[in-house]
Order: sequence, then structure tokens, then C-alpha cells
Amino acid sequence: MSENIKVSDAAKMIGKSEQFVRVGLQQKILPFGTAVQLSSKWTYHISPKLLNDYVGGELK
Repeated sequence: MSENIKVSDAAKMIGKSEQFVRVGLQQKILPFGTAVQLSSKWTYHISPKLLNDYVGGELK
């Protein structure tokens, strides 16, 4: 089972704002995670492997 990366950490890793990451995941534009709306609240899963692939393998 893979670990989940926080939105704030993903934002720092790609050099964008947390809101950029949230909206990108909600609109299925960013390929490294998913966003699910539960009632009026959103929840996010960011895959370490997919994020690593997205930033070009620079993460450890």
C-alpha cells in the first residue's frame, strides 16, 4: 500500500500553490492523484510514484 502525500507537500514539490494542486486534481488535469467530493468537502489522494514520475524522478 502506498503512502499518501499531502497537498501542501505536492505543491512545494512542483513549485505551485496548494490551490493549483487542488483544482488540478479536481478537474483531472494533474496526473498524479485523485480528488473526490464527499458532500461539500473534497478529499485528495496523491500517489508518491505518480508525483515522482511527474517531476521527472527527482523525489526520493
